[in-house]
Amino acid sequence: MEFDEGQMLTIKQTVEAAMLSSQEPISIQEMKRLFDFDISATMLKSVLAELSDDWASRSAELVEVASGWRFQVRSSFQADLNRLEPQRPIKYSRAVMETLAIIAYKQPVTRGDIEDIRGVAVSPNILKTLESRGWIDQIGVRETPGRPALFGTTSHFLDDLGLKTLSDLPPLDDLGELIDLHAGSSEQLRLDVDAVDAEDGHGGSDVFDEASHTFSGSKAIN
Repeated sequence: MEFDEGQMLTIKQTVEAAMLSSQEPISIQEMKRLFDFDISATMLKSVLAELSDDWASRSAELVEVASGWRFQVRSSFQADLNRLEPQRPIKYSRAVMETLAIIAYKQPVTRGDIEDIRGVAVSPNILKTLESRGWIDQIGVRETPGRPALFGTTSHFLDDLGLKTLSDLPPLDDLGELIDLHAGSSEQLRLDVDAVDAEDGHGGSDVFDEASHTFSGSKAIN
């Protein structure tokens, strides 16, 4: 289907308005539902490319993540925005960060796999915390005695980190910094972590400090 210049402008503005008003990324398939006529994925991708160019010199940018497309403020402005709503430093539990890292980089893994790598028992609350955050999910079972659950990361995890696919994950040492940059504003995770630390036995100083981007007492994940 061919569109004239005026129709193309309307299509582009409609897609732009949808993404500006949405709190979640919008997929190509969802964009098609914006219109009462057929529009191809190729055409929509062309529209998105134009929008990306339109916003190239602005404070926000159009990015593609795992679940679709969204506008987000450029990271270079984040420090300035934080002055509007100062937040106390958020610390992530070493236990939760290590568990998340193992699942992200070694998936699919069972709870037993995680315990073998960490060398300690994994509190069920750690997995529940990550599941409630929407960062991990059960993606199957291992066909061994007991059929233990296999865990992997979700598209929501990639969305929160501003990534499109798992291949975009940074080197392991940079994971904490990436979480700090894209998903560090959640108080809920910090509060949940405080609860699971007591059970896991890794409270106090054994945390990931977002200010310094370092672990205290963390172990390598091989």
